[in-house]
Amino acid sequence: MKLNLIANLKRNVLAAVISSVTKLVFPFLNRTLFLWLMGPAYLGLNGLFSSILTVLMLAELGFGTAVVCSMYKPVADDDKTLLCAYLKFYRTVYRWVGSVIFIAGLILLPFIRKLIHGNLPPDVDLQILYLIHLLNTALSYFLFAYRGAVLGAYQRHDVVTNIRTAVTVAQYLVMFAVLLLTRNYYFYVITMVCFTAVQNLLILYQSHKLFPDIQPDGELPAELRRKVVSDVKSIFLHKIGGVITNSTDNLVISAFLGLVAVAAYGNYYYIYTAVAGIVSAVYSSMSSGFGNRIYTDSQEHNFMLFMRFCRLVQIIIVWCAAMMLALYQPFLLEWTRGKPGMMCHMLTPVLMVLFLYVYQSRQVLLTFKSGASLWYQDRFKPICAGAVNLITNILFVIYLPKEYKLDGVIFSTIIGFVLIQIPWETHVVFTEFFTKEHARIYWRFHLKFAVLAVFLCFLTWSSVFLIPLPGIVGLVVKGFVAAVISGSFLFAFFRQDVLDVVNVVRKK
Repeated sequence: MKLNLIANLKRNVLAAVISSVTKLVFPFLNRTLFLWLMGPAYLGLNGLFSSILTVLMLAELGFGTAVVCSMYKPVADDDKTLLCAYLKFYRTVYRWVGSVIFIAGLILLPFIRKLIHGNLPPDVDLQILYLIHLLNTALSYFLFAYRGAVLGAYQRHDVVTNIRTAVTVAQYLVMFAVLLLTRNYYFYVITMVCFTAVQNLLILYQSHKLFPDIQPDGELPAELRRKVVSDVKSIFLHKIGGVITNSTDNLVISAFLGLVAVAAYGNYYYIYTAVAGIVSAVYSSMSSGFGNRIYTDSQEHNFMLFMRFCRLVQIIIVWCAAMMLALYQPFLLEWTRGKPGMMCHMLTPVLMVLFLYVYQSRQVLLTFKSGASLWYQDRFKPICAGAVNLITNILFVIYLPKEYKLDGVIFSTIIGFVLIQIPWETHVVFTEFFTKEHARIYWRFHLKFAVLAVFLCFLTWSSVFLIPLPGIVGLVVKGFVAAVISGSFLFAFFRQDVLDVVNVVRKK
C-alpha cells in the first residue's frame, strides 16, 4: 500500500511545529522559574539526572527503531498478520527493557553522589530524587509505549505528537503551580511521573481507535526475528556512540566543574534544542514516508525526493543559524538577569551555532538512511566518533583555561561529527542506495549552502551588534532586525522554493 506522502507529511509537520512551539515556550518558562525560584544547582540536578538516565536507556538497544522500520514493508504490502506479529514481539521486548533499566538504575544508586563536584542543595535527598526520575524512565516501557510503533509505521506521527503536546502543556501548567505554591522539588518530579503514565495511556487509546485490527498477536517468523536482532546489534552501536557524543557532556562538566557550570551549559544547550526543534519539525515527519517510498518508487525518484527535502531543510537551518547567532547573548543576558556563572563569552554561542549547523544538516540523510535500514554498514562509526568526543572532552576540560572549558566541550562534539560521522554516513548512503554521481551533487549542494550560511550569519550578527538598545525593548528590536535581514535575504535567493511549499500546503 503506497501511503499519501504529502498529506501525511502536512499533518505530521503541522503537529511537529505546534509541538516545537510548545517545547520552546513551556520548558523556557520552566527553566526561568527554576532559575529564579530554586537556583542554578537544581537546574544542574535536572541535567545530570537526564544524562544518567539517557545512558541507562541504552538497554532499549534500538529495538524500537528496528521494529518500526521493519514494519514499513508489511505496511507497503498491506500484510496485517505480520504487523500484528511484529507488535507482539515489540511488546515482549519492551517489558524486558523496562525491567533491565530499572534494575541497572538501582545498581547505580550508591554511586550517584560521586558524579557531582561540590555541594548539593541543602534540602534534597539525592537518592530519593534519583529513584523518582528512574521510575519515570522505566514506566514508559511498561505502559504500552510499544503501541506508538503502529502509528509510526502508518505515517501517523501527528497523533503521537499531538498527544505529547497536549500532555506537555497540562504537565507544565501543573508543575508551574507546584513550583510557585510549594517550591518543593519532590512534588515537581512526582508530577512528571503522573503525566508520563497519562501520555502512554492516551497513545494506547488512539492506536486502538485508528488501527483496531492491528493487535499484538501471532509469532514472528524466526528469520524475521533474526533480521530484527541483526539490525538491533548495529543500532545498539549507534546508540552507544550517540550517548557518548550527546549525553556525557553534562557528566564531564558535573564531575570537573560542578552543578552551576552544568546549569550554564544547559542554558546554552536549551536554546540550541529549542531552535533545533524548528528544523526537526520537518525532517522528523519524513521517516516513515521515506521508508514507504523506498519500497514503492525508483532510485532516481527517491533521490529527487531526498534532494528536495534537503534543500527545504537547509534553507530553514541557515535562517535559524543566522537568527540564533545574532540573538544568543542578548537573550541569555535578559533571561538569566546577569546571574554570576550563567553567561559565557562570544565564542560559546559561535560554537553552539556551528554545532547546530553541522548536526542538523545531516538529519535528512540520517532519516533516509534509517528508512532504508542502513545501520550495519557504519555500525562502528558512532563508537569511533563517541570515543574521540569523550577523550577530547576530558582533555579540553582539564587543560584549557577556565573560561574556555565549556567551549572545549562543545568543540569536541563538533570534531567528532565533522571528521568521522558525516563523511562515514554519507559514504554509506551513496554507495549502498544512491550512486557516486548523486554523491557529487550532494556535496556540491552542501558546499554552496555552507558559504551562504557563513555570509548570512555574519551579516545578521553585525547588523544586530550595531544596535545599542539594552533590555527587553532592545531584545525585541534586535530580533525584528535579525528576522527582516535574514528572512529578506533568504526569500530573495529562494523565492521559488518558498512558493512551491506554499502551493503544496494549499493543495487539498
